[in-house]
Amino acid sequence: MANYDFKKIEDKWQQYWKENQNFRVDIDKNKPKYYVLDMFPYPSGTGLHVGHPLGYIASDIVTRYKRLKGFNVLHPMGFDAFGLPAEQYAIQTGQHPAITTENNIKRYKEQLCKIGFSFDWSREVRTCDPKYYKWTQWIFIQLFNCWYNNDADKAEPIVTLIKKFETSGISNVNAASNMNHNFSAGEWKSMPEKQQQEILLSYRLAYLADTTVNWCPELGTVLSNEEVKDGVSERGGHPVVRKEMKGWCLRITAYAERLLKDLEKIHWPEPLKEMQRNWIGRSEGAVLKFEIRNSKFEIRNPKSKIENSKSAVEIFTTRPDTIFGATFMVLAPEHELVEKITTDEHKKVVKEYVEFAKNRPERDRLSLQTITGEFTGAYAIHPFTKEKIPVWVADYVLAGYGTGAIMAVPAHDSRDYAFAKHLVLPIKEVITGGDVTKGSHDDPNGTLINSDFLNGLNVDQAIKKTIEKAERAGIGKGKVNYKLRDAIFSRQRYWGEPFPIYFKNGMPYVIDHADLPLILPEIDEYKPTETGKPPLGRAKNWKYKGKYPLELSTMPGWAGSSWYYLRYMDAGNEKEFVSKQCVDYWQNIDFYIGGAEHATGHLLYVRFWTKFLHDLGYLPFNEPAKKLINQGMIQGRSNFVYRIRGTNKFVSYNLRKKHKTTALHVDVNFLENDVLDLKVFRKWRPEFADAEFILEDGKYICGVEIEKMSKSKHNIVTPDDVIEKYGADTLRLYEMFLGPLEQFKPWNTHGIEGVLKFLKKLWMLFHNDKGDFIVSEEEPTKEELKIIHKTIKKVEEDIERYSFNTSVSTFMICVNELMELKCNKKAILQDLVIILSPFAPHIAEELWERININVDAQKASFPKWSDKYLAEDSYEYPVSVNGKLRAKITFPLGLSNKQIEKEVLASEKIQKWVEGKTPKKVIVVPKKIVNVVV
Repeated sequence: MANYDFKKIEDKWQQYWKENQNFRVDIDKNKPKYYVLDMFPYPSGTGLHVGHPLGYIASDIVTRYKRLKGFNVLHPMGFDAFGLPAEQYAIQTGQHPAITTENNIKRYKEQLCKIGFSFDWSREVRTCDPKYYKWTQWIFIQLFNCWYNNDADKAEPIVTLIKKFETSGISNVNAASNMNHNFSAGEWKSMPEKQQQEILLSYRLAYLADTTVNWCPELGTVLSNEEVKDGVSERGGHPVVRKEMKGWCLRITAYAERLLKDLEKIHWPEPLKEMQRNWIGRSEGAVLKFEIRNSKFEIRNPKSKIENSKSAVEIFTTRPDTIFGATFMVLAPEHELVEKITTDEHKKVVKEYVEFAKNRPERDRLSLQTITGEFTGAYAIHPFTKEKIPVWVADYVLAGYGTGAIMAVPAHDSRDYAFAKHLVLPIKEVITGGDVTKGSHDDPNGTLINSDFLNGLNVDQAIKKTIEKAERAGIGKGKVNYKLRDAIFSRQRYWGEPFPIYFKNGMPYVIDHADLPLILPEIDEYKPTETGKPPLGRAKNWKYKGKYPLELSTMPGWAGSSWYYLRYMDAGNEKEFVSKQCVDYWQNIDFYIGGAEHATGHLLYVRFWTKFLHDLGYLPFNEPAKKLINQGMIQGRSNFVYRIRGTNKFVSYNLRKKHKTTALHVDVNFLENDVLDLKVFRKWRPEFADAEFILEDGKYICGVEIEKMSKSKHNIVTPDDVIEKYGADTLRLYEMFLGPLEQFKPWNTHGIEGVLKFLKKLWMLFHNDKGDFIVSEEEPTKEELKIIHKTIKKVEEDIERYSFNTSVSTFMICVNELMELKCNKKAILQDLVIILSPFAPHIAEELWERININVDAQKASFPKWSDKYLAEDSYEYPVSVNGKLRAKITFPLGLSNKQIEKEVLASEKIQKWVEGKTPKKVIVVPKKIVNVVV
């Protein structure tokens, strides 16, 4: 093979790896384990573009490197195969989502294999495979059959809660629940089954409840908060409204404190951990209760406790010290009491306002750019002063935080201040240090004033005393609150995991384990029924044992992705979701890589499920991944042509300002170095067939802008096209060379030729111009050993700190230095091939085979560098004459200053500039410089 034929080499080794299953891995207790995982992809119809492999290349480098270091490495791949796109395509075309998904997966696998990834494909999982989702359903059953014991701070089987009810009723129960109950053991035992099941449902970790959801009429389904951006669906941009709906929820809030604290134990990016901290939103404060008074609610004896009052509004505040500054109260539009307390004369306007406000995007509601609100006609009774304060409904208060109600203290809260100023409501200062005529004083420093028993205290003292007084009076108590809400788990879709739930007398029950998996039924159409039921409402005889109706909703996409890393450990196990032997060996993920956009979705949920399964004793760890890296995004480099308005004439970029033009995206594959191929452009669309062009220097230069890669912007570059032109090893090296792994960077093929040239240079170290293999058995020189050991050390350090771009630079420097020395020594080149193999495995395998006939490169070890080859024994001194650099001379490090001076003055290079004169002095700075002064 005279030249570097990357296509022939890459096809050869990809076929070899497939036939020999080189990357298949099993438990090997003689080796340390290492688990490398990528966030598995959703297989869309468009396939991969060059931005997608960035993280996969990085994880593959780590995988191959760890194997060379003697680790038994698990590196699997699978597909997050349930989802909206396949379902929407099914609605439009009638094609079953399974067919669409299968075709897309086939395309993805072809692309991934072309890049040379060392995945263990024998462990492939697909979330839509009944053999997989059987165990997703099984995990849901475990959640349904468990409650959270706050005393033990863990999940326990629901039977332990039933035993407590049977022996002591509710009195000794400290549980996470969305309801308050009061019954004795005798009362529990005498209850009918349905009533018992209703009570148990309010304690289960998977429970049915009426919730306010994000409903997308166009998609016909509920969306999670992460799937809604600025009031529209992330997919398709369809309007989303807030709607009350009964659905399944998972009690993730029970794990809030553990999810928060355990962030300190894992090596994840700090910005991502901060996103989770903010999403969990822990805050300390107090719950306080305000009596409501209007024609419907009558105030009771003000001296009596109101702990169980149905006529009280409960608020949570982090600043109970400001209680005497509360001049009005605000309820969220979604609050259940709005309708109940609104007086008749305000009912119409409040109802209209609620419909308007609750559908506004949260971002707009919180920004207060537009201040809106309506008076309910009701008043709250201040718990300490007994004064009446008006109750408003306003959309800057959210139902999802706290209790959905606030005591408004405009003097010391900027949002309350803006609302009060706009509606001319009272502002009462209770903390010194600000000027409430100009704005709120939010700083928690100052002394309490106008606050009865709190006067003269500082804020911390006042908070403590307020809570003490409230608890004694029965009007409140100290509390830790979380912004985190329970996860809404129902989706009104077809293409998702069916719930293993049937209904008897209106109550949910789980199907028997022996009946798993509950497989998706065939239906005639993939849209909701004419009566508005989810698509499963179209299934014939969708009943359990032919008798009990089954749940019609399906699980969300994140159900299957919350535990897939566990299934990879034991993918073929039909008896359990993962065996103890496998989970004990592989443990949790050592290196996980994926996008930061999953911080508050997948990554929070997978931590939740991991902790739950740990509580039940199935896992010996309670965090899914020790180390996580968020790779940056490779952005698209969009190109534009400029059409002169009203014509079919296009003007080149630098001439466009002379004309009135409209910029149009053009397919980036029609260009090279921003120069447009005019023939291809004219064939692109019929309207451009007779296009005219105003050129510059005979070329049409396109404009450039960095944007996200998308079909609509015509800036998608596929790895297939790059591999066809430059090879997979070039693609792998180039994506790493673009910049630090975590950074966002634009795709630009201008530099890719340089990477291909580097690989051709590497090839020529092993071959002469005729293509003959010329590696010799000669002993390497000291200089050659220094080059390779310096490279081994740098590459090892770079991989260990995930600095892959600097490794590529190091390889280039090494190859250039070896070429200058005309080095073709086996002892040097075989080490170079091995350290390069994680980055460019195909060329490395080929060269290794040529160096070591019949020796498998997979059995090689990462070479060790030695200090003895890196130690410097000489130094090249820059030598100046009268301050001007005239020569560079190398001297052994052991020479004295006098010896260096003597050698410098004897040098012909320096004598030329001294011109026979006697130097006034010679200055020698050891390991720095020599300066001759004449």
